[in-house]
Amino acid sequence: MILILGGTRDAHKIALGLENAGAEFIVSLAGATRNPVERSYATRTGGFGGADGLAEYLGKREITGLIDATHPFAANISGSAAEAASILGVPLVRYVRPAWDVSGFHSVGDLNAAAHALPAGARAFLTVGGKSLQPFIQRADVWFLFRGVDPMENPFQRGQSLIQRPPFTLEAEVALLKAHRITHLVTKNSGGGQTRAKLDAATQLGVSVIMVERPVLPVVDSASTVSDILRWAAAI
Repeated sequence: MILILGGTRDAHKIALGLENAGAEFIVSLAGATRNPVERSYATRTGGFGGADGLAEYLGKREITGLIDATHPFAANISGSAAEAASILGVPLVRYVRPAWDVSGFHSVGDLNAAAHALPAGARAFLTVGGKSLQPFIQRADVWFLFRGVDPMENPFQRGQSLIQRPPFTLEAEVALLKAHRITHLVTKNSGGGQTRAKLDAATQLGVSVIMVERPVLPVVDSASTVSDILRWAAAI
């Protein structure tokens, strides 16, 4: 039995590949999204209670392989996966989505630095996830447009929230930035093609981009294509 730590489109693609190969697996979802897409394969929802809880789950379910296909910024679960796999000696591989090239962008180390980098009077487009807004809420001198996948109350003193799901087209992103007179885009270096268009739109319009770089994760075996992950799974 293989356990996929999922919640991303990459994890879904991996799961479909394993399903087509007839492999026995289950996908674990954090439950952060209120209305996740329907899936044809077995899933579980919720946390594990840290590395010890995950190790206990791996043992009880007799997991023989662990695939970490979580979001590049899901540092806690990736850390727990590395520790739990080490405790039990379970083979682990991490899917690493290729990062975006940050050339020409303002690269920062964390969300606090991103919030600090915004000048007074900016009109900022935030695509950092609903759980990452706290550093920006106190910036009453900045107008924010936040985009997320779940409905939420607008937390900003000045600004609004927008509910949309990827993928996004370049034309739509250009129109959005123009309509709201955006001067700055703040985003995480999540990588991938589903949300790349906002960067191209910002570049086209001369909008400043503040890019939060990925956290440092434990060193484990990794692969950056779904096909490589599937080959790893077939070999264990």
